[in-house]
Amino acid sequence: MLASLVILNNPNLCAIDTEKSINNSIAMNNDYKYACSLKEVKPGTTKKICFPGHAPILIANVDGTIYAVDDTCTHEDSSLSLGCLRGDKVKCTLHGSWFSVVTGEPSEEPADEPLNRYSIYLRHDEIWVSTSPIE
Repeated sequence: MLASLVILNNPNLCAIDTEKSINNSIAMNNDYKYACSLKEVKPGTTKKICFPGHAPILIANVDGTIYAVDDTCTHEDSSLSLGCLRGDKVKCTLHGSWFSVVTGEPSEEPADEPLNRYSIYLRHDEIWVSTSPIE
């Protein structure tokens, strides 16, 4: 059974929606998990998602293209979902680091380590995310 989430208004909280996971089980690689509806991530916005046993993942919509990276800043443990998305970069509100959601690379100090990136699978209006980082 695939796990899925309820996306909450508070970016620091996530909850499992097991009914949704039963209704959305599809034949695909077990690394992919249902994240949210495409309608929930409008262009220029982000969503924090949580899966059991996995660090939070940030979904970003850059001009209609969906990307997934770690939600936690590599400099300090701060959620990137609290920051703003400008173009393909998301800002950490704690110390001001910027990260590309395309490459995961930091472009502003103090962060100097890249974010993990994750593959996205779009099925109809559903966003599915691999929980295995892209190598």
